[in-house]
Amino acid sequence: MPFDRLRRREFIALLGGTAAWPLRAHGQEAAMPVVGLLAAGAPDAYDAYRTAFRQALSEAGFIEAGT
Repeated sequence: MPFDRLRRREFIALLGGTAAWPLRAHGQEAAMPVVGLLAAGAPDAYDAYRTAFRQALSEAGFIEAGT
């Protein structure tokens, strides 16, 4: 559409769209992934598995944070 034939309503819509563009350009922050380990039984029985699990997550780049 040529600008000499731009109507008032179209101009306002164009102006509003360009004003809101910087707000839409920023995406939502990614959520922190949460990983858990569930096991049935006494916690001491799974010490070797828990240690290996934590080490594998650490090697993959995950960090352990307290809750």
